[in-house]
Amino acid sequence: MSLSHHVDPEEIVHHLRDIKLQEKGSSSQKQNHLTPYTSSYASQEDIPKYKIPEDGTPGDTVYAMLRDELDLDGRPNLNMASFVNTYIEENAQKLFVENLGKNMSDNDEYPAMISFSDRCVSILAHLWGVQKGEKAIGTATVGSSEAVHLGGLAMKRRWQEKRWAEGKDAYKPNIIMGANAQVALEKFARYFDVEARILPVSAKSNYCLDPELVKENLDENTIGVFIILGSTYTGHYEPVEEIHKILDDFEAKTGIDIPIHVDAASGGFVAPFTYAKTGGQKWNFELPRVKSINVSGHKYGLVTPGVGWIVWRDESFLPKHLIFELHYLGGTEYSYTLNFSRPGAQVIVQYYNLIHLGFKGYREVVENCLSNARLLSKALEATGWYTCASDIHRPPKKQASGTAGLSGADDSKKNDQSSGNENNDQKAEKEESKTHASDSKDASKDKDREETSADYTPGLPVVSFRFTDEFKKEYPHVKQETVSLLMRARQWIIPNYALPPNEDQTEILRVVIRESFSFDLIDRLVTDLVSVTETLMENDEVDLSVLQGNQGGRRKPVTKQDKKKQKEEKEKEEKKGEEKGEKKGEEKGEKKGEEKGKAEEKKKEEKKRLGGGIHRSVC
Repeated sequence: MSLSHHVDPEEIVHHLRDIKLQEKGSSSQKQNHLTPYTSSYASQEDIPKYKIPEDGTPGDTVYAMLRDELDLDGRPNLNMASFVNTYIEENAQKLFVENLGKNMSDNDEYPAMISFSDRCVSILAHLWGVQKGEKAIGTATVGSSEAVHLGGLAMKRRWQEKRWAEGKDAYKPNIIMGANAQVALEKFARYFDVEARILPVSAKSNYCLDPELVKENLDENTIGVFIILGSTYTGHYEPVEEIHKILDDFEAKTGIDIPIHVDAASGGFVAPFTYAKTGGQKWNFELPRVKSINVSGHKYGLVTPGVGWIVWRDESFLPKHLIFELHYLGGTEYSYTLNFSRPGAQVIVQYYNLIHLGFKGYREVVENCLSNARLLSKALEATGWYTCASDIHRPPKKQASGTAGLSGADDSKKNDQSSGNENNDQKAEKEESKTHASDSKDASKDKDREETSADYTPGLPVVSFRFTDEFKKEYPHVKQETVSLLMRARQWIIPNYALPPNEDQTEILRVVIRESFSFDLIDRLVTDLVSVTETLMENDEVDLSVLQGNQGGRRKPVTKQDKKKQKEEKEKEEKKGEEKGEKKGEEKGEKKGEEKGKAEEKKKEEKKRLGGGIHRSVC
């Protein structure tokens, strides 16, 4: 939630009182709502917006006014910018409405709801591979941000207690994360006095946390590593198991034990259900260093906004000092949250989804999302204008055993290195050919099977795309920001923004595919994207300057001063050109005159086009 600033109501109301509506046969009336509501209050009086009114207003009037203003919002189902779920089915809606008044902090009053919360924690712990003999513990939160903070606090406290026990200072804790980390992770570090070691990302690391850089930034004050299962930029999973091995090696050399917290805000409800999983890499409680995992129930958990979850693999990893024992309203409860009162209806809907859909139901939902995301990715690249930074539509890269990210090209280089390695390589090739033969046998048996996520690179159902280099060379005046803006005119919300620092010279458009995004909508989206792109290609730089005049991502109106300044600058350039032409001789001067004539002719044509306006062919 963004910070709200105080607005001076007196200044605004004073200005509004100068506005008068002239109607035929009636005197001027003061008002700031000009819609014809049935209430005399709405048509005759000022309705304060930033200060509570002295008298109330009829409910139906207020409802009509608020509804009309809310119509200006984007449509949730066409908001392709957000991971947050926008749809819940009818029975879930009933449960939600029936339990709107229940408070999660009233344990003694609502024992059934609290029991549902406990069951959700247990289900998630088993889904994420909790090991035999471990007693998982967790809690519902208001979202992944709170959950990440709780996971970070537990790591910090465990580190402090260990340092104090060893007689060492605990003044300079640090935590490692990639530059692609969501702001909640940075907030944890800033709010709770932990140095954030934010490591640069690159195309080589899929714009995610780079394991090699992790290795270089570990020390005795590192309280843990935040690893993201599903980057918000491109949907890639960060290599949890690879980083886990680096931490193992670090401990073997130094004796320092560094834990992992997995931020699975989106991936926690995607990876376990897909056929692809995480591409053969472990990421959850199967890895001993993974002490806690968080997820957003209101993303691919398919609940409405306002619920997240955090689970620790064992109660020993949640320091007792952080747990509060409360004697409240006649009962005793144990609390470890940053909030106290919080809605319980979302928790009930979460439990409903888990029981109603089951493993197969969730698998069907996420596999369908990934299928639609692949279709969109392939359609965009088929245009020749766009290329994807996300990889879920591409076959997985083959990895040599014990090596992360080794490509086929690297294999061939290795084969040429030395005859000493040749035997090993030949053995590996034989094993690989056996595997391929086995795979082809299975494929021939199951030729008619539909493709699944297992046939592609694992990741979130996210499509991140940009203009191809060829397109940018041919149409340098066309900007991706303009595509985003014109798609918004057609009600699609598709953000355009830079990749993380160090790669921020590249901008991407991003589409998040959710449960409610149908095949039919993909068809419509691709059609509109093609139409908008073609329109921009057919118009030149002068036309598009109307849309591309911006500052900090916002449209900047062209003022009279701007026009005057542009005119003066153009006149100066023309004058300089004329003077230069005279110096270079009569022949060049004549050539310059011809060019100037052509420029003036072109200018007339451009004015003519601009007069018609680009909006005619777009909106």
